[in-house]
Amino acid sequence: MIEWLQLATRPSVARRALAYAVVVGAVLIAINHGDAILHGDISVARLIRMALTVTVPYVVSTASSVGALRSMRSALAMPSGKDAARDGTPFET
Repeated sequence: MIEWLQLATRPSVARRALAYAVVVGAVLIAINHGDAILHGDISVARLIRMALTVTVPYVVSTASSVGALRSMRSALAMPSGKDAARDGTPFET
């Protein structure tokens, strides 16, 4: 868990996740809340839902980046790292 948090808080991971969250979050907010925004129907509850809408792509991007970094570390630590997959079969080219 500590390793996961250390990787998740790396500046490069956080910057990437924030960029995805802003872009994907804005699109999702427009799709899910666009009518309410245009009609001025903005409540505290809706603002909370909008904030959660932006949080989801941030978490997904962070989890994906951490998973990729951990897989890369595992592959580099294997005795025949680039020549074999985890199950011992050769990588496909």
